[in-house]
Amino acid sequence: MKKLARKKNGKGHTYWALVESCRTKQGPRQRVVSYLGELTPGERSGWAQLGGKLSRKPVAFVQPTLFDAEADRETVPDEVTVNVRGVRVAVAKDFGDVWLGLVLWRMLGLDELFRELLPEGREAVRWDLLAAALVLARFCEPSSERHVAEAWYAKTSLAEFLGVGADEVHVQRLYRTLDVIEPHKEAVEKHLKNRLGELFEVEYDLLLYDVTSTYFEGEAAENSQAQRGYSRDHRFDCKQICIGLVVTRGGLPLGYEVFDGNRTDVTTVEDIVEAMEKKYGRANRIWVMDRGMVDEENLAFIRERGGHYVVGTPRSVLRRYERELTESGWSQVYEDVEVKLCPTPDGQETFVLCRSAARAEKEKAMHERFKQRIEQGLEKLAGRLAKTKKRPNRVQVERQIGRLLERNSRAAGLYAVRTSDDPSRPGHLRLVWDRRDEWSAWAKLSEGAYLLRTNLNGKAPEDLWHTYQAVEKVPLTRVL
Repeated sequence: MKKLARKKNGKGHTYWALVESCRTKQGPRQRVVSYLGELTPGERSGWAQLGGKLSRKPVAFVQPTLFDAEADRETVPDEVTVNVRGVRVAVAKDFGDVWLGLVLWRMLGLDELFRELLPEGREAVRWDLLAAALVLARFCEPSSERHVAEAWYAKTSLAEFLGVGADEVHVQRLYRTLDVIEPHKEAVEKHLKNRLGELFEVEYDLLLYDVTSTYFEGEAAENSQAQRGYSRDHRFDCKQICIGLVVTRGGLPLGYEVFDGNRTDVTTVEDIVEAMEKKYGRANRIWVMDRGMVDEENLAFIRERGGHYVVGTPRSVLRRYERELTESGWSQVYEDVEVKLCPTPDGQETFVLCRSAARAEKEKAMHERFKQRIEQGLEKLAGRLAKTKKRPNRVQVERQIGRLLERNSRAAGLYAVRTSDDPSRPGHLRLVWDRRDEWSAWAKLSEGAYLLRTNLNGKAPEDLWHTYQAVEKVPLTRVL
């Protein structure tokens, strides 16, 4: 509501207008929806109630109107004397972030969904309210359930918003909430998919898939999926689980699956493809995955189901296209990126040869750094062999060489290293190494180059390249 004052025949009059906020090039402005004229107190109350209903917001979030301010003036004095030195902050709680999160929660319809999925029973606190608390905690300050119960919830205004006191939110109740929600995973995913599609016109033709892992501190004895495997967190001492996540090209999650911690990425593809097709159908699916997901069985599985893919390939496959790297026929698709299409003889697939100048400079610098480390390590080992008085163990020396090359594998192929008997010191060893010219030539040619693989035939080179780049633009581990 907007208050308008004017004078008529020397007498002041107060009029009211119904306005709405809108964005303009000059900034936020108010647009008059209707002029209401002079209003009696009863009419003001009626318009205020109607405005609250038209706002479609929960009562707790309806902003006060000028009518409220007018009413307040009748009972509150215009001036209040405050002793500033006597003012102190008694209870300060976080408000803005949890308020915004709760508004989004209700805009997505998750409050209604969870009330339907988790009807009120004999529990002391409704499950749908606890579900809201857990999600808002992830939204505002991601941490453990214990932190939510013991620290975070009490310092926010959620107790007032949800009507659930801080003393009612304890860690065991939050753990039980997760157990209650888990069986409804598919229903939540479908609801979000539909709601996000309505809000943002999301397209589901292109699906990005990747796998990450999360580890457990402790034995995790009651979790059968907790196993030791390849740890992206470099915590090989801990058990872990793997999480496969599917998102749209814009990064909106569509679904996830939890796998055993020792499961390799390549073995998860069929499970994920079947799960997504069960939920959203098979039509118009283009899968984008990195090279860790790729093997012939997976690609054949997608083709048999009428699906398409744009995937990375192992670097070893690039060697087959050595001749194409030296020939012309490249298309410029980005500032410093060139692409060349290489169809297979049977026409079922196309390999996309890509070359980036910036990536070439980066790989060249990496090769130089690793070469320096290897040569420094070899010279150091050779110096020790030349000075030692004790007869060295050939096996141990070769193991040291192997570890050195393994730590610097990006340049290990450049060197041919061998141990031989030292003719000047019987029973001792000397270290000999040579550089392989063919490795240097291939490294120089292939720096900055990589290979994609697709069964989307007839597509322009730039379209295929931009499609795969969606994987790098949407880091899935950050989404998780």
